[in-house]
Amino acid sequence: MIFYHKFEVRWSDLDANKHLANSSYVQYCAQARMAFMTKEKMGVTQLSRWGIGPVILHERYSFFKEIYADQTVIVSVEIDGCSEDSSIYRFLHKFYTPDGVHCATSEATGVWIDMMLRKMTTPPDDVVEAMNKYKTAETEVLSREDFKKFPFHPHNIDPAEFTV
Repeated sequence: MIFYHKFEVRWSDLDANKHLANSSYVQYCAQARMAFMTKEKMGVTQLSRWGIGPVILHERYSFFKEIYADQTVIVSVEIDGCSEDSSIYRFLHKFYTPDGVHCATSEATGVWIDMMLRKMTTPPDDVVEAMNKYKTAETEVLSREDFKKFPFHPHNIDPAEFTV
């Protein structure tokens, strides 16, 4: 199953080149995910009751066609990958014009965290059931090992190296 969310591109969503700004793509994906979660009874109120929250760890984009002001854009929410317990997930978002032209794709990998402990957690059964409804035969099974495939990893430095 695929969830779709529609946006009307506003002037404030544009960049200096008069097309949809990179930051707007991030915001549209986040809003589409929250609309999906609300539809599936995983909205902000329910997440607060459960004491969990979704956290995106890695996000990447490919752009194919410009999106302009006053256009309608439709953003898909697909479950592209998920751990067996749904503690790790990967959403795929595709941006379309109303006539079906594919303008961009985003992939966002994240985890559920316990809001008190600030640690990764397994979500409640309601979340697992909702996520399972959107899985397909192509949905990849994810694990913590997949985090090693991210292109960037933390490398701390000595603060004395800062020269400002």
